[in-house]
Amino acid sequence: MVVGDFPIELDTLVVGAGPGGYVAAIRAAQTGQKVSIVDKGDLGGVCLNVGCIPSKALIEAGHNFEKAKGNSDMGISTENPTVDFSKVQEWKGSVVEKLTGGVQGLLKGNKVDILRGEAYFVDQNTVKIMDDKQSQTYKFKNCIIATGSSPIEIPNFKFSDRVLDSTGALALKEIPKKLIVIGGGYIGTELGTAYANFDTEVTVLEGTDRIMNGFEKDLVQPVMKNLKKKGVEVVTNAMAQGVEETKDGVKVTYEVKGEEKTVEADYVLVTVGRTPNTDELGLEEMGVEMDDKGYIQVDKHSRTNFENIYAVGDIVPGPPLAHKASYEGKIAAEVIGGEKAEVDYLAIPAVVFSDPEIASVGYTKDTATEAGYEVKESKFPFQANGRALSLNDTDGFLKLITRTEDGLIIGGHVTGPNASDMIAEIGLAIETGMTAEDLSLTIHAHPSLGEITMEASEVAIGRPIHIK
Repeated sequence: MVVGDFPIELDTLVVGAGPGGYVAAIRAAQTGQKVSIVDKGDLGGVCLNVGCIPSKALIEAGHNFEKAKGNSDMGISTENPTVDFSKVQEWKGSVVEKLTGGVQGLLKGNKVDILRGEAYFVDQNTVKIMDDKQSQTYKFKNCIIATGSSPIEIPNFKFSDRVLDSTGALALKEIPKKLIVIGGGYIGTELGTAYANFDTEVTVLEGTDRIMNGFEKDLVQPVMKNLKKKGVEVVTNAMAQGVEETKDGVKVTYEVKGEEKTVEADYVLVTVGRTPNTDELGLEEMGVEMDDKGYIQVDKHSRTNFENIYAVGDIVPGPPLAHKASYEGKIAAEVIGGEKAEVDYLAIPAVVFSDPEIASVGYTKDTATEAGYEVKESKFPFQANGRALSLNDTDGFLKLITRTEDGLIIGGHVTGPNASDMIAEIGLAIETGMTAEDLSLTIHAHPSLGEITMEASEVAIGRPIHIK
């Protein structure tokens, strides 16, 4: 006897349980919606399982090993520190488990129904969810798609045991003696730096004229200085041609200035960008509007061309940032819940956990000028800050972008220790419409890195204390 696939009725369905999806599901439940979430993989998506969180754990472990080598400037010396990399990986895994377990608890605590399987859209109100054993049809009133992205695989570099994507690089069982990184964006720079701190000999092959092209050149210069200090070789304008794999390593061929060269290593990590996970969902057949790269087109409410279907995160235009996905997920959930909400990307920060860190929010001087603003750029260096000096970590600076007519803060950019934390205050200043004078009048604890923000605001109003 054949049992029919009778549709199950749903209220709000969220497809994808990464930082865009699970946050959207929780916020939707908070607005009174009955929510179901589906994912074919682990809760938390790429970010919590094989991206943001494990990479930052590995980066921090590398910093700890680097510190264990001692600091002659401080009079601290140690002999032969060692790394048990299996313990590093075990600890990294424990961090991931705590967070993914927390996501499951939060979803259940908000009464979100968790479904397992792969979603395929039949029409704007119907989806099939399939696993290895069965297929079930669901009817939904509203849907938020948050299926994320995957690493781009370039020609002649098929992912394997020796040709790694970021997931593979985070799962290595041993510290490589030599590592080639193709792509000097934020992922390549972060992971290359992490392994360099473990004494791996790292070569970065970047196709453009400098690494991290999405950030202003002066922000990247301190990072380049430290990469050189760590022995990292950065080859720019280098186009990867192919890889020859052996039992114990790889030989990569690349071209620079018309000359073909080779470099050998234990592994090659390919980090040339990510592609949206939209091609196996049935969206194109259904008529969801997408561009030629597979990004779903949405309005200011994260709504697609179907009034009841929303899309957030890496599958819509914009940088593939976890916090952007979470923000968009909340907006979509609130709109479905009948609230007035729309996206505003001006105060969304971008961060690179390099050495030193880079963080940026709002306009740069150039983009502000292009937008028609007359602006002032005001810098304050870490080397003039007492806390940075006591940390023996003074590379970098903070700069504010203010509107000339009234001192309104419309941008901020930091390269230096703890830049990822410092950028939040500038984002808040932009979001709340603060001026440089407002920021300068805010009392900051001494000694702290946060004072650098206050000092830059005093530069902006023409009354600096600690620099001329």
